[in-house]
Amino acid sequence: MNYGMPDFIGEFWHYYIAIITVISIVGIIWFLKSQTTRKLAAGEQAELMAPTWDGDLQELNNPLPRWWLYMFYFLIVFSIAYLVLYPGLGKFAGSWSWTSADAYQQEKARVDAQFNAQFQPFLGMDLKAVAADPKAREMGERLFMAYCSTCHGTDGKGAKSSRLFPNLTDNEWLFGGGDPEAIKASIAYGRLGEMPALGDAVGGEAGAKELANYVLSLSGKPHDTNLAAAGRAKWAICAGCHGEDGKGNLAISAPDLTDQAWLYSGTESGIMETIVKGRKGGMPAQLEHLGEAKVHLLAGYVLSLSASK
Repeated sequence: MNYGMPDFIGEFWHYYIAIITVISIVGIIWFLKSQTTRKLAAGEQAELMAPTWDGDLQELNNPLPRWWLYMFYFLIVFSIAYLVLYPGLGKFAGSWSWTSADAYQQEKARVDAQFNAQFQPFLGMDLKAVAADPKAREMGERLFMAYCSTCHGTDGKGAKSSRLFPNLTDNEWLFGGGDPEAIKASIAYGRLGEMPALGDAVGGEAGAKELANYVLSLSGKPHDTNLAAAGRAKWAICAGCHGEDGKGNLAISAPDLTDQAWLYSGTESGIMETIVKGRKGGMPAQLEHLGEAKVHLLAGYVLSLSASK
């Protein structure tokens, strides 16, 4: 999209681009005219450009057809008119001050107005009512397929990789415990969850192994008792975010480590990787992009997917 030339480029490049463009147009006009104005005198034979081949085939330097020249000149005039009306000469915005960004916003507003007429009736409904309404769920599903399925999957069950795309069909929630308004807030304003790399702070792989076994003990999973005891002494490094009891702090997206829900991996090796390398996940804000009505329908659909509805 044409958002205009960034300020940091400076005035030099504005004039450089504009001058090069103008010189190019003038040069094309001069070259075209210089190569097409000479006419053959009476009886003069056109210049032979290549030897005769295949018996009698010859390439002669005859003038170009007039219709072709007129079309070429028309395109030159068109390009000049375009540069006067639209941006193309450096920072010159054109007499119409058109930008693709404005055109996009106008088209988006037009399309949104059409679709919002269908979505608007559901905006005033309670999210649980939206989740229970068959028509609202159908519309929400189409929105989910268009905007959310790339990360969370077409079935909403997500994917686990170097970045987290959580399962939206279970009853485990990092934010808000499945509260409808919390789901809507996640979609509208986004979420950010980050675990810093602590490998050096805990003593490398050996320290991470001890701490991982202590974390396993918090959730009642099988663990090495001796390693967990050694990891308990290192827990102060983690308690600032996850709390002394390991139950986390949702205000800073630090998860509860005492339950059976794991964002990435609940194995010893997976927890060690999280401790040593850290994690960084996030949900981008969608309100500005989608608008209130679409966000409301999406929140209702996600709520309908969850087992906690």
